[in-house]
Amino acid sequence: MIAEYHRKAVLAQAGLGVELAAMVHHDASQFARIVERYGVPCRSFDAVLADRSIDIVSLCTPSGQHAQQALAAIAAGKHVLVEKPMALSLASADAMIAAADERGVCLAVALQRRVDPLFRRIKDALEAGDLGELTLGVVTLPYFRNQAYYDQAEWRGTWALDGGGVLMNQGIHIIDLLLWYMGDPVLIHAGADTLHRHIEVEDVAAAALRFSSGALATIAATTAAGQGFPHRLELYGTQGGIQVEGEGVVRWSVDPETATIDPPDLSAGAGAGAGGDPRAISTAGHEAILADLVGAIREGRSPAIDGREGRRSLAAIIGIYEAAGLL
Repeated sequence: MIAEYHRKAVLAQAGLGVELAAMVHHDASQFARIVERYGVPCRSFDAVLADRSIDIVSLCTPSGQHAQQALAAIAAGKHVLVEKPMALSLASADAMIAAADERGVCLAVALQRRVDPLFRRIKDALEAGDLGELTLGVVTLPYFRNQAYYDQAEWRGTWALDGGGVLMNQGIHIIDLLLWYMGDPVLIHAGADTLHRHIEVEDVAAAALRFSSGALATIAATTAAGQGFPHRLELYGTQGGIQVEGEGVVRWSVDPETATIDPPDLSAGAGAGAGGDPRAISTAGHEAILADLVGAIREGRSPAIDGREGRRSLAAIIGIYEAAGLL
């Protein structure tokens, strides 16, 4: 599923001289089908790594394979765009970061909401002090994934290859935004369980986070909310608040006399979107994150969401799992 988003992102960057060179699959019996679908060669991973004409490897594989594959690609001198989560342990994430630094290549993590203009505007408003001192953050993820979603592939819903449930798989994008806005938690209380799906990982979780500033945040998430609802992200400070529902701001309340960042057009809410269907997301975010990676390679800078930034949400979610007694 996610490979299709990456393919479209590559096609959207044709003006930058980017082209899709090859697809990789572990099963050679699937090569002909993939060639027919994508119109490019399908090759083994080793063959792609040995091909010096290929600059970027985009990893759309099960989460538990990310670290090993990324390390192999980095060792071959490739730049890497890895889907979220970048790895399933902090040790693996640190190894990826260190390897990219040593080899002098870019490591980017597909946490694409950070490059969305709307979420960037919220970041600008926070940095400008338009909300004053942050006091509270709220993340709500009432998602729906039926049993068939997990049954479509043996790796889904497993600790070894999915790395977690509603937090690690679905919730990581919004949790990443929360940390981008509020910082890294210094204290975590949490509970999680598997109540309604026949999987190893959690289908419901709740956590309370404290930050070094004293501000607090809550995270409540499930994949068993019938039909699914749009996620919500709320930020409150001493001078105002912002409420996001789905991919739109529904309330932006700040002091107009002191605010420096203009509010966006307010939406009237959103449909369930990705809350009800994992395919109900735009390709715009992946297009933007790939464009940023290409720019980083050509300009000799770090990607907007590099390995160190990608590690932050991984660390917080692992911290929640530990606090909940799952790890």
